[in-house]
Amino acid sequence: MTGPSAEDIAALRELGVATVYEASGRNGLANADYLQLVPGSRAAGSARTALCGQDDNRAVHEVMDRLQPGEVLVLTMPDPSPVALVGELLMTQAAARGAAAVLVDGAARDVEVLRGFEVPVWCRWVRAAGAKKAVRGSIDVEVEVGGTRIAPGDVVVLDTDGVVAVRQTDVRAVLEASRARLAKEEAMRTRLQAGELSYDIHGMRREDTKAS
Repeated sequence: MTGPSAEDIAALRELGVATVYEASGRNGLANADYLQLVPGSRAAGSARTALCGQDDNRAVHEVMDRLQPGEVLVLTMPDPSPVALVGELLMTQAAARGAAAVLVDGAARDVEVLRGFEVPVWCRWVRAAGAKKAVRGSIDVEVEVGGTRIAPGDVVVLDTDGVVAVRQTDVRAVLEASRARLAKEEAMRTRLQAGELSYDIHGMRREDTKAS
């Protein structure tokens, strides 16, 4: 099956996490606190996944061989902990391979250097503690990040609001729903700027009147 087009992925990136999440029926949100190492950055791309051994990043080294331009590298381990799965040298490889972004369900280090890369990083922690390289782990497998499942090829959208994943089979439907939601919000914004209140637009005043 052909994956999502570059145009559709770029559109989801511009629409942003909050809109995509709502348009998805409030599905796919990675419900954890992620540090956005480059303030204001946003990205989207098909997921390339690595399930590392606990506190181990051998799988990160292996997955670099499969990483394709425009993909979001998603790095996890069985129990997220503040151990650095990536630093300057691994991010140098990710940048050379053309990654769109890196999502680390663990820690990153060498942060001052990482902020200078064109590839933005989202991570749970910043820690100098290094990972082991003893467990091979698994690559290109479905993983869980912040309570949401991400399969290889799913589209991951990242910005200041966090991270959301869209199943690759749902991309077109979610994109259409996101555009419809954006148009509805534009119409709502016009009414609010004209002085109307959301309390009235949503009918909450009528509901309160009936209940009283």
